[in-house]
Amino acid sequence: VTGTTATVTGLTASTAYTFTVKAHDAAGNASAASNSLAVTTPSGGGGTPGGFKQAAPYLYNGWGNPPSPTTVMNASGIKWFTLAFVLAQNGCNPTWDSQRPLLNGVDQQTINAVRAAGGDVVPSFGGWSGNKLGPNCADATALAGAYQKVIDAYQLKAIDIDIENTDEFENYTVQDRILGALKIVKQKNPGIRTIVTFGTAISGPTADGNRLIEQSKALGADIDVFTIMPFDFGNASTDMYAATVSAANGLKNKLKSVYGWDDATAYSHLGISGMNGLSDNNETTSIANWTAIRDWANTNHIARLAFWSVNRDRGCAGGGLQETCSGIAQNDWQFSTITAGFTG
Repeated sequence: VTGTTATVTGLTASTAYTFTVKAHDAAGNASAASNSLAVTTPSGGGGTPGGFKQAAPYLYNGWGNPPSPTTVMNASGIKWFTLAFVLAQNGCNPTWDSQRPLLNGVDQQTINAVRAAGGDVVPSFGGWSGNKLGPNCADATALAGAYQKVIDAYQLKAIDIDIENTDEFENYTVQDRILGALKIVKQKNPGIRTIVTFGTAISGPTADGNRLIEQSKALGADIDVFTIMPFDFGNASTDMYAATVSAANGLKNKLKSVYGWDDATAYSHLGISGMNGLSDNNETTSIANWTAIRDWANTNHIARLAFWSVNRDRGCAGGGLQETCSGIAQNDWQFSTITAGFTG
């Protein structure tokens, strides 16, 4: 760092660390190390409040006229993207969308460009459709091995498991397989952050979501962030700010109940992933809605704010549900700009 303070992230709970400091000058000379400072991080299944904050909207190279990530970064200030989707090919082998190679394709080019511009990515595994790793890998060990291939390929700091639909979210065998795999990932990759993303009701997690949270505790999966997708509630007239806050507080209360956390700790393990503009059910998350959601997220110091998707972060008022635009009047990358103001 160039100053006299530093923030160290990516630490593991209940772990001893030793820190020393050296001074460097412009010529490359370094001082001797300072006296060491020994510390132990507190327990808490992924860190204390404020330990992990991520503004990372979804970017998808599979459709929707994918924009240049650096164009979006320069215009909006966003630094992270959730890069979708890692799926299965020929069994339990991870590839992008079951068709693009894990390495040396457009997805690696995207990651390289984001990192060269000072940002980073969190790959997302799964999604609503496609041939997913969860059902295709025989057990938690095999699934963890598939996750590990992607972690090793890109030296990742975090992974997102977007667990949806009847093949994963509503299949409890696969739910447990995913949680078991994430437990192995945390054990083998100290400091990595694990995120699970799933649908919700307005009141909070559904029965499948409640079961996922309960099993994460029972299996010791040590999930860092539970992210809800508060949209597609089925009514086009839904107040998307009120519904999002209601769903998030329902999740917060469930985390408190299962893990015994206080409000602040529960919020610090909570994420929101919205749908900018028109949803599949013609709900409208407006610019004003998303700004209010972002402000609520900052006030309550949640862990993650995302939306589906950057591909759609372009205006097309009256255009209906689109892959390349939001269906509402907006400036290009306006939802990304708002999201970049998330500080947690």
